[in-house]
Amino acid sequence: MKKMIMTWLCLSLFSFCSCQKDLIEYEAGDVKVCIEEGDEWLHDFPLFLGIKKKNPPQIAIWIEDMNGNYISTIYASHKIATQSWQSAGGNRRKEALPHWCHSRGVKYEDGLYLPTQKEPLTDGISGATPRGSFDVKLRLTDKLKQFKIKIEINHSTDFNDYYPKSAKEGAANYSGGKEGSGQPAIIYSTDINLTSGQKSFEAVLIGHSTPDGSSGKIDADLSTLTTALHIVKRITVNIQ
Repeated sequence: MKKMIMTWLCLSLFSFCSCQKDLIEYEAGDVKVCIEEGDEWLHDFPLFLGIKKKNPPQIAIWIEDMNGNYISTIYASHKIATQSWQSAGGNRRKEALPHWCHSRGVKYEDGLYLPTQKEPLTDGISGATPRGSFDVKLRLTDKLKQFKIKIEINHSTDFNDYYPKSAKEGAANYSGGKEGSGQPAIIYSTDINLTSGQKSFEAVLIGHSTPDGSSGKIDADLSTLTTALHIVKRITVNIQ
């Protein structure tokens, strides 16, 4: 059984693919983040000579305090966590998950806020994004009772009429060029209160990231997005 474990100052984590859900054991008080795939979970990524590959999205899941201050990463897709992009043409993909990158606040030697091959992500679990719905298990210490869980999701080359591959650098709809994102990353968030007695919290879509990844700002206007809105069907956080 595939198993990934990380111990941090306030939490320990376990992550599993959807096909292994029946093998996961939860204990009272565990927190389960459930990502349900949408119709656009798998996206056609162009390789060469018209050949395409069905790719799952890039995802980051992390915890913030109630004031929006970053605490720790729960999970990040392997490609962005280790800079192991394929067919990116040298693009570091700063536009992939910029809200997560800037929330972490770790600036690397090239001036960007995303991990490098030399310095990969160390404060969270990374792995290949599952090709379908999956859960992430989170075990907290007794000290953390109220917090936010955020999820940022993005496809490469997910172009539409507003975010075309032909958009010029510096334009409002530029998203990394022909090997970039196309539509910007989308962000979900939910506030968790472990003292409330509530057992299930649903994350809501709060906006999209900056298309070119130049900042960690969130834009609440979703009118320019199309297929990106259907990458996930639902995200829930359940208290066991």
